[in-house]
Amino acid sequence: MSSMSNGVANGKQNAHHLDRLGARPVGRQSSSKGVEAFSVVPSQVTGMDFLRDPKLYKGMAFSLEERQTLGIHGLLPPRIKTQEEMAEHSMRNLRRFDDPLNKYMFMADLLERNEKLFYKVLSENTAELMPIVYTPTVGLACQKFGLVFKRPKGLFIAIHDKGHVYEVLKNWPEQDVRCIVVTDGERILGLGDLGAQGMGIPVGKLALNTAIAGIPPSQTLPITLDVGTNRQELLDDVDYIGLRHKRVTGQEYDDFIDEFMQAVVRRYGQNTLIQFEDFGNHNAFRFLEKYRDKYCTFNDDIQGTASVAVAGILAALKATNTKLKDHTFLFQGAGEAALGIANLIAMAMEKREGVPYEEGLKRVWLKDSRGLIVKERPDGGISVHKAPWAHEHKPMTDLGEIVKEIKPTVLIGAAAIPNVFTPEIIRDMATFNKQPVIFALSNPTSKAECTAEQAYVHSDGRAVFASGSPFPTYQGFGKTYEPGQGNNAYIFPGTSLGVICTGIHHISDSVFLSSAEGLADMVQDSDLAVGRLYPPLSSLREISVKIATKVAKEAYKSGSASTYPEPEDKENFIRQQLYDCTYDTSLPASYGWPQEAFKKLEI
Repeated sequence: MSSMSNGVANGKQNAHHLDRLGARPVGRQSSSKGVEAFSVVPSQVTGMDFLRDPKLYKGMAFSLEERQTLGIHGLLPPRIKTQEEMAEHSMRNLRRFDDPLNKYMFMADLLERNEKLFYKVLSENTAELMPIVYTPTVGLACQKFGLVFKRPKGLFIAIHDKGHVYEVLKNWPEQDVRCIVVTDGERILGLGDLGAQGMGIPVGKLALNTAIAGIPPSQTLPITLDVGTNRQELLDDVDYIGLRHKRVTGQEYDDFIDEFMQAVVRRYGQNTLIQFEDFGNHNAFRFLEKYRDKYCTFNDDIQGTASVAVAGILAALKATNTKLKDHTFLFQGAGEAALGIANLIAMAMEKREGVPYEEGLKRVWLKDSRGLIVKERPDGGISVHKAPWAHEHKPMTDLGEIVKEIKPTVLIGAAAIPNVFTPEIIRDMATFNKQPVIFALSNPTSKAECTAEQAYVHSDGRAVFASGSPFPTYQGFGKTYEPGQGNNAYIFPGTSLGVICTGIHHISDSVFLSSAEGLADMVQDSDLAVGRLYPPLSSLREISVKIATKVAKEAYKSGSASTYPEPEDKENFIRQQLYDCTYDTSLPASYGWPQEAFKKLEI
């Protein structure tokens, strides 16, 4: 992805641009699509490097000329395949496995030996492979990470590296990092504290950034900050890969995070996108508020989840022919995801329907582990982050009773409590709503508040349903239902692409509202007809480009973009930056000289 601060004119790049101020020069050559692609310095690699380096390896797709010139002829079988044939072979191999974890391992091995083939396979089979490389299988992979770890795919920075974080960052071999996903492993999906084994999340997220949004893998960096773990079973596990002590907290922990943020900017520049992932609730909100106006950063659990959920809600408005202000929202859960969604709902009411933000808050109710969040709640009090949603009401603790009392039109689960949306609750929702909107957003699947089938069965087929994990097609009530998965992968790749391309310095919540609107706009009547509130996962690449384009347009409109001159055709400009996963020639460019250059000078 080329520099956004130099040489952009009429939506096209200057051929002599700099990648980034202070970046080392890289070799370039024309790719099969006619745009520039990252290459190598020919004098610094050997033929064996092309067999050993996953960035260069092409398997049996090396041409006869390449094999002979590079000195690798005979080291590969005689047959020469196309990349398409190799991709088909990879999918046949993968489908031989029944166990999802074995499929995950197959894809991990493919990435370690043939990078471009991995991204081609993933980008062309996204709907089938996303549950393998990301949720729900990535949760199992994190739990087993001590067994599956083979080669480094990111950086582990330990609390005991404090004072030397910059030196650790320098060990990463890539020089031009634009997008970092970082976790401390304290709250991995709905699985809790997995410590250093949470590395599977940054790796999976960034793989999707490349496959879905075309962000070059060389410009991505997965990072796990290991400060220990409070899960005793991991500390006792002989195969655990992280520090064997309890989590370090307090000022020492905060200073460590500060040093990390400063080291990233020193190493890669102030426009480097830092995406926080799966930090504990108590830290996630603190860091978002602390860093959002100082760094280019966002928290996907808060803002990304909110964006994809609100996109589903906006699509549900189409399905029910209603407006946001017509609805009453009730959340089961008041953590990062729930508060992020609730905030964006109120913002959407204000932006789209003119409802003042404070009035929008009054239409949203939240229930946490201590009951309904109300003013002067006697049991447990209210944290500062939950206070805006504390309304005047008597205290209540039972979700079923709260549903009967509040009579919500939209019920959203985001607390990873499985089966909490009981048949009685779903039937009650269907009693006072013609089309009850039910979102079971917790993942993995084992943590879902209810299944799609349960939502349809107990609402007599009238529920407008979405979930955080995939559910199979359901047939009943005279129709076929294809429940949509509100996966963050609809949002964070395209949003990240838009932020990087436009050079946004600070990412406001309005960026995620724009992304939500962009995603909802792509939901067609044909999707709604089968009960799907999101576009098909097979179109994710195109969705990400459209979301990035909408982010770019609003960034220039609001003045938050720093890429100048402003591209006239923003979508075309963004498409020019996308990673090309097709194989390029492995041979350096060659050309002739004029004959007179070889003539002997006559005296």
